[in-house]
Amino acid sequence: MNYFVIGERELVLGFNLAGVQGQAVSNRQDALDSFNLHTGQVSSVRAAVESERPDILILTEDVADMLSAEVQSWQMKGKSPLIVEIPGLNGHIPGRKTLTDSIREAVGINV
Repeated sequence: MNYFVIGERELVLGFNLAGVQGQAVSNRQDALDSFNLHTGQVSSVRAAVESERPDILILTEDVADMLSAEVQSWQMKGKSPLIVEIPGLNGHIPGRKTLTDSIREAVGINV
């Protein structure tokens, strides 16, 4: 599986140490540019060819909040890459469902 992470600099550096490539972003425009590049939604020469796109795109909750409309639209299409949200450096954002909560809700059992 090919992974790519978009988030805060320190988090991206941590993923880099584990062999996962990523891009540090600090504002909506940088996050949107990276998201569009790695989902293949740009028509520039820099666009990732489909074979080079990640299978799983990891976004911190902060980045996912910045791109909520784009992320929701992408998820509704059901295309690759799969988008996974993880807590950022400041931890889980209160009021957001965790992955475990979503699985529990969908399946009806505790994981």
